[in-house]
Amino acid sequence: MVDAFFALWMHNAWVRLGLMVVVGLVLAVVLRAVAYAVLQRSAVGHPVIADIMGRASAPMEWLIPLLTLTMALRIWPPAASAPVALLQHLLLIALLATGTWLAVRCIGAFEGAAIRRYPMDVADNLRARRVVTQVRVLGRTADVIVIVIGASIILLTIPGVRQLGASLLASAGVAGLAIGLAARPVLSNLIAGLQIALTQPIRLDDVVIIEGEWGRVEEITGSYVVVRIWDERRLVVPLNWFIENPFQNWTRRSSQLVGAVSLMVDYRMPLAPLREELKRLCDEAPEWDRRVCVLQLTDANEHAMQLRVLVSSADSGRNWDLRCRVREGLIGYIQAHHPEALPRWRGELDRSHPATDEASMPASPEPQHAPSPEDGGPRRGGA
Repeated sequence: MVDAFFALWMHNAWVRLGLMVVVGLVLAVVLRAVAYAVLQRSAVGHPVIADIMGRASAPMEWLIPLLTLTMALRIWPPAASAPVALLQHLLLIALLATGTWLAVRCIGAFEGAAIRRYPMDVADNLRARRVVTQVRVLGRTADVIVIVIGASIILLTIPGVRQLGASLLASAGVAGLAIGLAARPVLSNLIAGLQIALTQPIRLDDVVIIEGEWGRVEEITGSYVVVRIWDERRLVVPLNWFIENPFQNWTRRSSQLVGAVSLMVDYRMPLAPLREELKRLCDEAPEWDRRVCVLQLTDANEHAMQLRVLVSSADSGRNWDLRCRVREGLIGYIQAHHPEALPRWRGELDRSHPATDEASMPASPEPQHAPSPEDGGPRRGGA
């Protein structure tokens, strides 16, 4: 029996191939169990490893069997034949694709761990927004690089595609120029993403003004930025736009902001009680951060005075509410206590000349005209 088995093993390549596949699958099961046991023990108290295990479980289900089968066929190859070579090549392509998938999942795990370490739902989240922006942009850039490298390696293993690529490179000419021009927006956005991640002109949850629109940076992808406008609209802006165009960032260094309120009042408005009322309004406002509360006379013309009120808040949203509160309160105070100080137009009546009446006006002369024949006048050639 044993001699017959060895004879079959030595002379039948397909039997050897089947045995190698079985051995590889059994080895894969054993290695998978050992790897998961080691990782589960290491994951205790380490959320990063636990996250990697959760994200990498799907590609690992394929990676270990493919790896063991590839190694088995390489170490104990059966008789050389076209089907066996094709099988080895397909296993290599599947192994490379699964490795690329695993690398992308691991990058996502590290990205998630970094984001959890810096929560953004705190009062002072400037550092968190800086780190999360860098991690997300660099993570998406790394995903693109890993996928491109993996696809390139897979294509290089295929002889026909490799020869086709070489012939295309040899005869690049106009085709290469066209491809370069077509890929320019993609490459410019990729480079702009790296610049934004490193220099950080914008970050997640930054308050920006773009093309006259006020909003917050909601999402930064590998090619565009989504800005949530105050009225719940979404403004989608390419990444390279932020590198090539000026824009306002109200939270670049800090979320604290000083806002202005302008009022036009009459010259009869006393400023001292108005300043006291402004101080009272700020003290009662929960949006005020107790840094700036100033009333200044900034301009005056022939009609009214222009007053400017400066108030500060912890962020732009609170500052907007505070400005509306102060504006409404000051106008209500002027209406209630100094209504004469509301803006008005002044005019002067000149009574130095006495008024004239119709009786003193000379009567206009009646029109002088010759009577017509219908009026009873003389007729030419009458009797």
